[in-house]
Amino acid sequence: MKCILDAQLPLRLATWLREVGWDVVHSSELPLGNRTSDDEMSRIADIEGRVLISKDRDFLNSYLVRGTPQRLLWVTVGNTTNDELTELFSSNLSLVEKAFSASNCVELRKREVVVHR
Repeated sequence: MKCILDAQLPLRLATWLREVGWDVVHSSELPLGNRTSDDEMSRIADIEGRVLISKDRDFLNSYLVRGTPQRLLWVTVGNTTNDELTELFSSNLSLVEKAFSASNCVELRKREVVVHR
């Protein structure tokens, strides 16, 4: 899966996702790094056909109101350690991938993957 990770998610998660075969860009790797605006991140995700992964509700609002980013994985787990976050992705990776075949907006919670229609 092609994706772009927002600044609130650790570079370590991007590294782990690459190790399991995802094509990942972390916001820190963009030309403006973590100073890249939300609009620019959405634009890059849309142009490159990437899922934007973020904990930021602003991306959900933008998705619902403006239709951008075109595909969003909204991570709603609150404060968590890097290890817990990696384990959450590990436990739900196949569910997340499958969810994107049914919807362009998916929510990853601590105990479930929610497909938004």
